[in-house]
Amino acid sequence: MDGYIQRPHEGLVKRFVQTLDLRDDPEMIREYRKWHSEEFHWHEIREGIKAVGIIEMEIYILGTRLVMIVDAPEDFNWTEAMNRLATLPRQAEWEAFVSRLQGCSPDARSDEKWQMMERMFRLYD
Repeated sequence: MDGYIQRPHEGLVKRFVQTLDLRDDPEMIREYRKWHSEEFHWHEIREGIKAVGIIEMEIYILGTRLVMIVDAPEDFNWTEAMNRLATLPRQAEWEAFVSRLQGCSPDARSDEKWQMMERMFRLYD
C-alpha cells in the first residue's frame, strides 16, 4: 500500500470520523462499492455534500465495516449541516436506496445511520 495523498486545506479544519456496518453479504458489499464509484455515484448527492460545507469526505472499507472521514471548515456545525443535507434533492431517496445494503431503516437520515467515533490517540509533532 502506497498510502493516499491528501490535498491541503486553507485555514483550520475540523475532522469527523464515523463508522457504519454493511450487511454481511458479499453481493450487497459489491453493490455498495458500485454505487460509490466514480461511474455510478449520484451527482446530486456529491453536490449536496459540498453544498452543506463539507470540504472532503472519504469512506474506507474492511469486510463489512465502513469508516467515513469528513473534513469541514473550523466553524462547521454538524447538526445544522445534516439538517440541511436531509432536505436537498434526492438525499432521502439515496438514504433509502443504500439502507437496504446497510441494514438500516429506509427512512433513516445519514446522521442517524453513521455513528460518530471518538479520537483516542493523535501523534503530535
